[in-house]
Amino acid sequence: MDRAQKQDAIEALKGVFSGAGAVVVTHYMGLTVAEMTDLRGRLRNEGAQLQVVKNTLATKALNGSIGAEGDALFTGPVAIAFAPDPVSAAKVATQYAKDNDKFTVIGGFMGQQVLDKQSVTALAALPSLDQLRAKLIGLLQAPATKIAGVLQAPGAQLARVMAAYAAKDAA
Repeated sequence: MDRAQKQDAIEALKGVFSGAGAVVVTHYMGLTVAEMTDLRGRLRNEGAQLQVVKNTLATKALNGSIGAEGDALFTGPVAIAFAPDPVSAAKVATQYAKDNDKFTVIGGFMGQQVLDKQSVTALAALPSLDQLRAKLIGLLQAPATKIAGVLQAPGAQLARVMAAYAAKDAA
């Protein structure tokens, strides 16, 4: 890689780090191409991505913004999983790490906060943004549904009484 390509890669990583809700740092040594493709597909289904990075370029892109503790995450064969939603990349990465011994989650960071392995696991246990939106919509719709049921009940009772009288008169 020449100097211009390195600078382009650093700028691309800066964009990734600024646009990601959370970045999960992983080691992937020993994974086959098929396993990496499977992991990338799982991440893509959740709206996340996996990118293998050079450690020096990643630390230069971070420019010390997450401190020495965060820079220490970038040692060995590193791949980063990231998404605009802070939870989705962590969910898929931790689940894949449970299923595959060769893939390990080292840590990560959210904005300026460095996360250790346990913090990433805790982040993965949270509901995703879509799940939270669905719960919120359900909570907002529940009172309207109850009101419609209460307003409809007297009319339905009246209709059942009329049907009973009609059945009685017909018999």
